[in-house]
Amino acid sequence: MKVFLTGGSGYVGRPTIQALTRHGHQVAALARTDESAALVEAAGAIAVRGELTNTDVLREQATLADAVIHLGMAGVNTAEVDLAAARAMQDGLADRGPYIHTGGTWVFGDTDGVADETHPMAPPALTSWRLDNERQVLDHGGRPVIVMPGLVYGNHGGLIEAFYVEPARKDGELLQIGDGSTHWALVHVEDLAELYVRALDAKPRSVYVGVDDQNPTTGDVSRVLAKSLDVPVREVTEAEAAERMGPIAEAFALDQRLTAAKARRELGWLPKHTDALAELG
Repeated sequence: MKVFLTGGSGYVGRPTIQALTRHGHQVAALARTDESAALVEAAGAIAVRGELTNTDVLREQATLADAVIHLGMAGVNTAEVDLAAARAMQDGLADRGPYIHTGGTWVFGDTDGVADETHPMAPPALTSWRLDNERQVLDHGGRPVIVMPGLVYGNHGGLIEAFYVEPARKDGELLQIGDGSTHWALVHVEDLAELYVRALDAKPRSVYVGVDDQNPTTGDVSRVLAKSLDVPVREVTEAEAAERMGPIAEAFALDQRLTAAKARRELGWLPKHTDALAELG
C-alpha cells in the first residue's frame, strides 16, 4: 500500500515507518520542520512538508494514499486540531482504504480486573477529549479503525522515561504514586508499530487495545527503575505527584489491567517484548 502517516518523526512514528517499509509498504510522512523531514526520511519515508493544521495538505495526501495512519498530536488546541485533521484525511481517503486513528487506554479510567475494549470509559481530565473525537471518527464514514495503545515504553523513550527516569536522574529519587499496588498496562514501542501495520487489514469501525497483557504493578516498575538508576523510591500522593508532573499524574495514578486478546485473535498481533520489567531495568 501507499500509506500516508502523521507524527512520523515522533517516538512511535519512526518505528511505525520502519515496520511499514519492512512489510513492503510505501510511506509518505508529514514533516513540520527540516529536522522532522530528515528523521522521517532516515526511517524510510518520503517527507511531506506541512503541519497538522494544514488540512488542505492532509486531504490532498490522503487522496494519493491507499491508507492513512494518524499518529500526530498538536500541542495547542489538541482536541480541535486532532478532529479537524482526522476529518480532512478521512474525506480525502474516502472508502478506498483504512484510516487508522490513535486513541489511548487511559480513557478507560480504573479497570475492575482485566478489561478489554468493551470496558466502560471514565477518562482522566487529560484525555477526556478523546472520547468525542473517537466517536466522530467512527461515525464519519469510510473505513476507520481505532488503535488504543497502553503506556508505551522502550528504546529509551516514552512517558515513563520523561516523567520518571529523567527526573530521578536529576533529583536522586524516583517518585511512586501511592503504595505501588496499582497496575500499568504497557506496550513496547516496536510491538505497537507492528500493531499499526496489522490494523491496515482490520474490519472498518474496529477498535483495538494495544497492550502486552503483562500489567505489572507500579511498585514492581518502580523497583526495577530505581535499581537501574541506583536511587531510592519515594512514595507520594497523587496531589504531590501533580505538583511535580502536572495533570498527567492523574493518568499515571490509574489502576489499569488490560488485554489485547482481540488484536491477537483478529489481527494475529503477537508482541515480541514479553518482559517489560527486564527491559525497563
